[in-house]
Amino acid sequence: MKILYVEDEQFLAEAVKHNLEKAGIEVDLSFDGKDGLDKAIGNIYDCIVLDIMLPKFSGTDILIRMREKNIATPVIMLSALSEVETKISHLDRGADDYLAKPFKTIELAARIRALTRRPKEVNIAHITYDDLKLDEGNATLNGKQLTAKEAKIIAELMKSKEALISKEHLLAKVWGEDGLGEDNYVESYISRIRKTLKELHSKTKIITVRNLGYKLTSK
Repeated sequence: MKILYVEDEQFLAEAVKHNLEKAGIEVDLSFDGKDGLDKAIGNIYDCIVLDIMLPKFSGTDILIRMREKNIATPVIMLSALSEVETKISHLDRGADDYLAKPFKTIELAARIRALTRRPKEVNIAHITYDDLKLDEGNATLNGKQLTAKEAKIIAELMKSKEALISKEHLLAKVWGEDGLGEDNYVESYISRIRKTLKELHSKTKIITVRNLGYKLTSK
């Protein structure tokens, strides 16, 4: 596994790199946003870890430009700003996870593994529901590129047809056994998928059943 870590505090970056590589994760470093963006859009990494506050380009700028270029590489945002609004704003922009500084490298490694872990079950190549077709291998819905977590969430909903899926089920299936997701993560991703369905002019909708979960409907 190879990741890109973009962090302008060089001493911190080198220390994190050392500890991640001890855990078996190969790390490329970048110390400013411009170099980080150039490396990120090369699309050669299994995961990208972005500090928000960077010189030249912010981590937010890098994230937005990646998603504009349909690069679906999982992204973890890092910041000393731990407010819920900051987390959700970056999840809404296409981040897959968010970790507040200061953090323990062991937790960062666990989050990287959770994002890049291959599903244990064997998935079929395509899943269909009404006017939707999901290509799990390429993470595309009706040809539109999704992030890895968006693809996993819509896959769970499509596999279940119109059965109710709990928030807890989605957290376990999408964020994995590490349990590193949060309730508002699911809500943020559901909101993004709803926006995608509108962009695709799909008649399929995601219904929220309060305190119970989510389900698809095409009625």
